Amino acid sequence: MSHVCKVLLVDDHAMVMEALAEHLSREPGFEVVGTAPDAETAIDKALVSNPDVVVMDIDMPGLISFDAADRIQSLLDRARVVFLSAFTHDRYIQQALAVKARAYVTKGEPLGRVVEAIRTVARGGTYFSRQIRERLVVDRGRVELPADNTRIAALSEREVQVLRYVASGMSKKEIAQTMHLSVKTVENHCTNLMAKLNIHDRVELARFAIREKLAEA
Repeated sequence: MSHVCKVLLVDDHAMVMEALAEHLSREPGFEVVGTAPDAETAIDKALVSNPDVVVMDIDMPGLISFDAADRIQSLLDRARVVFLSAFTHDRYIQQALAVKARAYVTKGEPLGRVVEAIRTVARGGTYFSRQIRERLVVDRGRVELPADNTRIAALSEREVQVLRYVASGMSKKEIAQTMHLSVKTVENHCTNLMAKLNIHDRVELARFAIREKLAEA
């Protein structure tokens, strides 16, 4: 890195953020410019601090991290996202790739590896933990998961997002507010989800999402 890499840390576990912030403070070329306990706050903090790299946990309450990552990168051209998660579900990997995250690091990695991932991404590269890398295929320069023929494959990215919020217990009004959509649009997405998945109520939608590793129980 030819300049100081500004890093924004986003995790609802304060101890994780504090440990990583302390580790980064001892490494040359890094500056932690902010921390956030959730994805919604991360967007506001990113607009103020203009980070080079956003290190973000995946499983947090409120706004879905993938939505926040997408918004941050659309608002800040140079911002790059590193996802840090205890989970290695294919659905999470798929969504991370869909929002063009540059790295996916498991929380089982030593802090030194996380720093290595941040440094690699800051230099324009990509970094995936071994458990993630073993699942990926590279096709003409594209990094992706193998083709998926399950019912989830028939859903749009927006429908998957709505499904995850339904599984988290949010009402349609709360989902609409979080996703900046009308309640009617959310209702349409829910109707389409039920039709595509042959499911007839919200409880079963939530169970399906948990079963398919789109949400945690």
